[in-house]
Amino acid sequence: MNISISVKQLGKKHPILQEKSIALDIENPVITTQKLIESIVEYQVQLFHASSFEFEDEDKIHLPKENYLPILTDTGKVGFGALYNHNKVDLAKAQENAIVAFEDGMYAVFYGEDQLETLSEEIDLSKNKALTFIRLTFLAGSYW
Repeated sequence: MNISISVKQLGKKHPILQEKSIALDIENPVITTQKLIESIVEYQVQLFHASSFEFEDEDKIHLPKENYLPILTDTGKVGFGALYNHNKVDLAKAQENAIVAFEDGMYAVFYGEDQLETLSEEIDLSKNKALTFIRLTFLAGSYW
């Protein structure tokens, strides 16, 4: 099933990830928030494992070109897209971390205009609404 995802951060003008369509391995379009988060994490782990390369491989895909710097300065982040972490990701641990972060309020999930507030809340993916993850940042300061 194809769903559209965007990732935003409070206080930023431009989204971190804007309208990306991903294909999830889901049979039933009515799923819980927990199953949705676990499926997205599984997709991202598979994507990470497919894009990682061996130590002796040379990364020729992300070599800078002459028009590379103006594009990156527009987005505000300069990087070559190379993966320096060659460790494999434990899928169960990654899913558990995502669930705990959701429960702790580290990010909010919206399906269309509706906020998904509990892990047991059911949503119907066949409605093809946009799925938005908003990374929440906490204010630093003191009580004094």
